[in-house]
Amino acid sequence: MVLRKKDWTPNREGFRQFLGWLDEGVESNGERYLEMRRRLVRYFDYRNCRLSDDLADETLNRVARKLEEKGEIVAASPAHYCYIVARLVFLEAGRRKELQASSLDDTGHPGGAIAGLRASSEPAVAAAAKERLFSCLERCLSKLRTQDRELILNYYRGEQREKIEYRSQMAAELGLTTNALSIRACRIRTKLEACVKACSEET
Repeated sequence: MVLRKKDWTPNREGFRQFLGWLDEGVESNGERYLEMRRRLVRYFDYRNCRLSDDLADETLNRVARKLEEKGEIVAASPAHYCYIVARLVFLEAGRRKELQASSLDDTGHPGGAIAGLRASSEPAVAAAAKERLFSCLERCLSKLRTQDRELILNYYRGEQREKIEYRSQMAAELGLTTNALSIRACRIRTKLEACVKACSEET
């Protein structure tokens, strides 16, 4: 029997590796993992997702699987990388809702929740396309200059008031106005989106 990726769970050794990666060299006895999971649950709750706990677990399992496959993850800090994956899980969850709605109402078609992906009636095709998009995002993040990668990841860090305060702090540290920081982040995001789009269209 072939194990589907969404059914994958880390073994004991893989889970220990994952906990060590989350701790970033400082032993937390699992507290960092629990805190990350709580933050992810809040992330999905804020976006009115059903089964926020399941989506948080799915996010952590994907990150753990990627860590097991690669041996290391250097594209972003552990917390930021978890949020990158959470964003993809959120988009996929929204896309599943669109596909369900379209099957009940043939008057329209699902919108492109994820750039470059089209709805497919074949689950294997859709899953492969999503995995490719995820790989493209990782590749494009690694191509950015270190300072640009850190800026764009930090720019979307946190939620609501925390995000606003963090952006103000970023701007002050960089000697920029918040408007100038927003423009710089927009330029980096546009470059990143173009890279992901080009990558996903490669044959």
